[in-house]
Amino acid sequence: MASPTLSSLPSSSAAHAVASLAAAAAAAATAAGEAEKADQVAEAYENAHVHGVYEAIAPHFSATRYKPWPAVAEFLRAQPPGAVGLDVGCGNGKYLGVNPSLVMLGSDRSPALVALARDRVQSLERPLPVLPGPQPVAVAPTPTAPVAVGTDVLVADGLSLPFRDGAVDFVICVAVVHHLSTRPRRQDSIRRLLACVKGNGQAAGTGGKVLVYVWALEQGNSRRGWEEGGEQDLLVPWVLKSPKPQQKKQKQPKQRQNGEPPLTESLPSPPPPPPPPTGEDGNDGSSGASHTDPVFRRFYHLYRQGELEEDVLAAGGAVVASGYEKDNWWTVATNQ
Repeated sequence: MASPTLSSLPSSSAAHAVASLAAAAAAAATAAGEAEKADQVAEAYENAHVHGVYEAIAPHFSATRYKPWPAVAEFLRAQPPGAVGLDVGCGNGKYLGVNPSLVMLGSDRSPALVALARDRVQSLERPLPVLPGPQPVAVAPTPTAPVAVGTDVLVADGLSLPFRDGAVDFVICVAVVHHLSTRPRRQDSIRRLLACVKGNGQAAGTGGKVLVYVWALEQGNSRRGWEEGGEQDLLVPWVLKSPKPQQKKQKQPKQRQNGEPPLTESLPSPPPPPPPPTGEDGNDGSSGASHTDPVFRRFYHLYRQGELEEDVLAAGGAVVASGYEKDNWWTVATNQ
């Protein structure tokens, strides 16, 4: 028996059906509008408590970010020569030169950090090899002729990446996703990372790989003391320490005519203490802070165990590997 159409229904039934359809459409529109409004609120919040902060602290922040995470470096060194990859949220670009045989493009939301990364990229130069046999004079390389490695950087938002889908062999995204203030936005960011790698539509695990690092909630052994069951959404302070005034250089005592030092001589001042040690990817910049130093607060979502894998699955990915490294959860994912 064929389903009745609106024209075949009694007028009251047709009116009820139209009203139901209109109500459903209105509810969907309302939900979409509310979701859009919530996204706008989240974006404004992140502008204030993430992007604006990194613009303000970029040089100070960069000075504490110099050592690659071992698992990230291992992932990059495992890529075949000539592979093309992205570093989304590259910061000062410390990962761009880990494996010189790769072609890497770094992006970050912060123009100040991208400028620092560009300076680093320009310093990543290596000598051209001298090829055997005769070569045209116009292009003949010399042992000292520099050539920049295959890297570049640009400003881009992680939720609006300008890269073509399926264009690269791998992606790394270190200490970025946890700055997004809602779970739908975090899952959407992972979805966009997965879209960049090759292998959409292939069997799970056979396409390009995405490595994601986030701060862990389970940090009971760290100085922060965050533990399972604690608050996951936090504003973490960063103290922008003012540069210390340089001490005046002690004058050398004048020599007497016979070459001996003066009979009265003040003892030299003791050398200033060494700067406090700084941590990696988690240093809050508070060491040695004074009460006059400005404090900036960055938003973090602390991932509980298993939550990152859940977000990968929700984003349409498949988990290839995952683990924990010094207060961070990480996962390697591909498209399903």
